[in-house]
Amino acid sequence: MGKITRRDFINGTLMAAGATMLPIGCTSDAVLDALNPLYYPPSLTGLRGSHPGSNTHSHARAWSNKSDWGATTELKETYDLVVVGGGISGLAAAYFYQQKHGKDKKVLILDNHDDFGGHAKRNEHTVDGQLRIGYGGSQTIVEPKHGSKNVHALLKDIGVDIERFNTAYDKDFYKRNNLGAVTYFNKEKFGEDKVVKHPYCNYPNYVEGIVMGGKLSNEEAAQQAPLSEKGKEQLLRVLNGGLHKLNIPEHKLEDYINSNSYFDYLEKTLGVDDPGVLRMARNSGLDWALTGTDLMTIGTAKNVGALGFVPKKVYDEENPYIYHFPDGNAGIARALVKKMIPSVAKGKNAEELVMSVFKYAELDKSSNTLRIRLSSTVVDVKHSGDPKNSEEVLVNYIKENKSYQVKGKNVVMACYNMMIPHIVSGLPEEQAAALSLQSKCHLMDFPVSIGGYEYTKTPDDPCIIQMISCPYGDTMGAPALEQYREARYKMLGLQFKDYENEIRVHLSGMLPKELFDFDKDVESITVNRWAHGYTVGGPGDSVLVGRQPFGRITIANCDSAPAADAKAAIDMALRAVNELG
Repeated sequence: MGKITRRDFINGTLMAAGATMLPIGCTSDAVLDALNPLYYPPSLTGLRGSHPGSNTHSHARAWSNKSDWGATTELKETYDLVVVGGGISGLAAAYFYQQKHGKDKKVLILDNHDDFGGHAKRNEHTVDGQLRIGYGGSQTIVEPKHGSKNVHALLKDIGVDIERFNTAYDKDFYKRNNLGAVTYFNKEKFGEDKVVKHPYCNYPNYVEGIVMGGKLSNEEAAQQAPLSEKGKEQLLRVLNGGLHKLNIPEHKLEDYINSNSYFDYLEKTLGVDDPGVLRMARNSGLDWALTGTDLMTIGTAKNVGALGFVPKKVYDEENPYIYHFPDGNAGIARALVKKMIPSVAKGKNAEELVMSVFKYAELDKSSNTLRIRLSSTVVDVKHSGDPKNSEEVLVNYIKENKSYQVKGKNVVMACYNMMIPHIVSGLPEEQAAALSLQSKCHLMDFPVSIGGYEYTKTPDDPCIIQMISCPYGDTMGAPALEQYREARYKMLGLQFKDYENEIRVHLSGMLPKELFDFDKDVESITVNRWAHGYTVGGPGDSVLVGRQPFGRITIANCDSAPAADAKAAIDMALRAVNELG
C-alpha cells in the first residue's frame, strides 16, 4: 500500500533473532550488546501502544490463570527496589526512592512494553529528511499550577520549565491561519462523506487557540448535516435545546439533571428518535467522562459540552491547555530517565532532550544504579516468607518466552492495578477484591516549537495528523464495564491493515480528491492503541482499600489516585515510596 512503512516488524524480528543466538546463562549486558544497533522504539510505526506481544503473558495470567512458565532462571540480581511498570509513576517511584535513600541504591524497573513511559510514548516520523515528533498517548501536563509541591519540585529537578510553554506554544496559529472547528461525517455511517463547519460538541477545547464557535448558525448546521429531513428537524431541536426545555422548578433542577439520563432528555423531552441524531449525540461527549453520552446524566452531558449544550472552556486562564512537549508527556518520562541514567542521552534539561536520540543499550547495564528492563512481563510477585517479617520479595518475569527471577528488598507495583491480584501472591482477599473493581477505559501536532524542534508552519511542510478515537461498545445503554470490555476486545482483534484501511477511508473522504492521494501523501502510520487507557475508579472506598501496603510491596500508578493525570502518577509514586519506610 504505497509507501507506508512497517519498521516495527523489521526491527522486532531483528531484535528477537539476535537474542535467540545468545548462549544460555549470558549476562544482561551481553543481551544488550547483541541488540540491533538500529533498535529505537520511538521510530517504530504500525501497531504501537499496546503493541503485539506486549500483553500476551499478562493476559494468559489474568484470563487463563497460567502459572507454568517452564524452568525459571534465578538471576543473581538483588535490588533495593524493584518497580513493576515503567510509566511516569514507575519512573517517579525510582526517582523518589533514590532521592530518599541515596543515589547509590540499586533499582530495577520491569516493563512489558518495548519502550519506557507507559502511556507517555514518543512517536517519530522522518519525511523528506524532516523529523516530525508526535505523542503516543499521554498528551499534556494538565493544569500544572494545581500540582503539589512535590510534583513541581520533581519537574524542576529534571529540567522541565513550565513557564517555557507560554512562548513555545503558538496560541495564535489557528486564528492566524483561519482554522476553526469542523465535523466530518463518514459515508459508511451517514450515507455520504461530508465536512460541515460546525463542531456539534466541545472537542475544540482540546486544542488551545482554535476558533471555537461554528461558522454556521444552528439552522444552517442542522440543514448541512447529512441526515434525513426528519433527522435535520430533530437535530435543530437538539441544537436549540437546553435546560430551559425542562419543565422542572428551579429549586429542583440541579438534583433533576444530576439524576436523570441525557438520552431520556433527548428522547422524551425533545422527542428525538432519529438514529443519525442519536449517533451524533452518543459520540459528542468524546472521552471527557470516559463513556458515551448514553450513560451520562443530563448534568454530566452539559458539563462536557455534549450535543445541544453550549461548548465551554474546561481549563481556567491560569492553566491553559498548552503544556505539551512535541512528544507529549514522553518529554517528562525521557527527562526522568536521563536524570537517573545520565549516559542515555545528551542534554542538560527537558528542552534540550526534545531532539536527543536516546541510547537504549544504556538502559539495562549492570553498572547503572537504575536499570530499565523492557519487554519483560511480570507474572508473579511474592514475599520469600511471611509478608509481615519477610526480608525480600521474589519477582518472576517473562522475557522472550523465558522465565526469570530477581529479588528485591522492596517492590512498588506501578502497573495496572486490576492486574495486581493476578500477579501478587497472598494478597488479603478484601484488598484483591478491591483492586479487581478498578478498571480502565480504552484510548486510541500541536503548534509547539521547543528545544530546536519547529512545528509545521506551512501547508507545504510535512506534518503529523493526530486522529483520536474514543471507541464505545456496540450495545448502546449497556453498563460501562461491559462496553469497555466489548470495545477493548474489538480493538485488540484488529490488525494493522484494518486501522490503515479505516484511516485511508476517513482521510480520503474528508480531504479534496484533487488535492489528496493517500498512497502518495501518507508517508507512515503509527497506531497508538491503548486497550487499558484512562483510569476508572471503583465504587466506594475500593481505591483506598486496594492501594494499602502489603508487607514489602506498595502500590503506585494513577489507578490508585484514581485520576488519569501525570501529576497524580507522580504523587502516587511518592506515596508508595514513603509507605515502604
